Amino acid sequence: MISFKQLPIEAKAAVAAGVVFFSMMLSRSYLAEKLDFRTRRWLIRLQMALFANTLMLVGSLHVWRSTVTTFTRSSAASSFCFMLWKIAVFMFLALAHSSFFTLLFLVAEEPYFFSLAAYTCLGAYVLLIFFLFTLGSVEQAYKFLAGRGAKAGTGTKNRTALKPVLSVLLTIVLTVVGLLNASQPPTVNSVEIPVHKLPPAMNNLKVVLLSDIHLGPTVGKTKLAMIVRMVKALKPDITVIVGDLTDAEAKIIRPAVEPLGELDSPLGTYFVTGNHEYYTSDVSNWFELLKSFNIQPLHNENVKIVSPKSASDWFCLAGVDDIEADVLRYSGHGMDLKKALRGCSSEHAIVLLAHQPIAAKWALQERPDINLILSGHTHGGQIFPLNAGAYLLNPFFVGLYKVGQSTFVYVSPGTMYYGIPMRLGSRAEITEIILRSP
Repeated sequence: MISFKQLPIEAKAAVAAGVVFFSMMLSRSYLAEKLDFRTRRWLIRLQMALFANTLMLVGSLHVWRSTVTTFTRSSAASSFCFMLWKIAVFMFLALAHSSFFTLLFLVAEEPYFFSLAAYTCLGAYVLLIFFLFTLGSVEQAYKFLAGRGAKAGTGTKNRTALKPVLSVLLTIVLTVVGLLNASQPPTVNSVEIPVHKLPPAMNNLKVVLLSDIHLGPTVGKTKLAMIVRMVKALKPDITVIVGDLTDAEAKIIRPAVEPLGELDSPLGTYFVTGNHEYYTSDVSNWFELLKSFNIQPLHNENVKIVSPKSASDWFCLAGVDDIEADVLRYSGHGMDLKKALRGCSSEHAIVLLAHQPIAAKWALQERPDINLILSGHTHGGQIFPLNAGAYLLNPFFVGLYKVGQSTFVYVSPGTMYYGIPMRLGSRAEITEIILRSP
């Protein structure tokens, strides 16, 4: 029987990742209600950072072997330039691994340069792993189809060197493109949605949808202030924030949140939690902070949005807690649709705020009379090649969906980004929704 010491380092990393994952599940199931918020907050973040890093170790070893070890037998291996290259690859991998720990130590009003560099390397790391794997698979397929077996010749060596060089070049180009794309202001996307049973007096009501701003290591006050200015320029009747506003504790990042106080939609500004709010373990303090800025959290509750023209014309705006609260066993929180829709009859239009598209699906299974659901969470995949995974894991991916005869679901691609300051194959968005009375 092979001992743990005899296992290759990739297998050891996989075992370590499994142990960390098991500890995460154990702590979520049995320790959640026994630990105070501060301890739980640090434990969850530390576990997630360790889990991500142990998984990444396998990829990092592959990157090192492909971009460094492959060339150690070449004539250039003893040159000064190759030494610099080895240092550059090592620093790149170290920064990528360190990105997950910046959330523990480097969160402030504005992002630290180190955090931006670390998360940029993480995005480049994802791209590089993808290209190394893809080109490696193409190479193996070519060998198989050509029937060349395992013979090594000059042509084979050239192709072996070509794979990492091409992967690195593609990664650099797409990293620059992704950074430039994400640095642009969010696009304003105007969408008209017919809402069944919306009073005629409320026709053309304007709702501005924000989602996934992710105030934290790489998004700060300056970007939030820009978003607020853009929202105010649209002059919405209602503004809604459907989760993942933050990745940090309210006390630490409070100065960065101050621009939200400038939102002045006449029919109110509303907020529901996303999964990342629960990762902060600081939801109660966030609710109080948002209330101080005249933003109303909808904690499994609803409000009547009354027409300025007639008090008898109204619709029900409801919000549910994110489903991650149930997974984390976050005390006093969790998706409760019955409570959220209490008093919302099918005689009036119902608009629901639910962070995750899967929560939207569950809500419609329980209450098919909901007319419109506004969600986020997917980021539109944010960066290639993660788009495919986000598409497969969510029942609604991005944009507008019609469900049944009179129900619509709109999924925002996110107003900023999470961590990695890049977007490839997606674009940050502020959504201007015009509600139409049929």
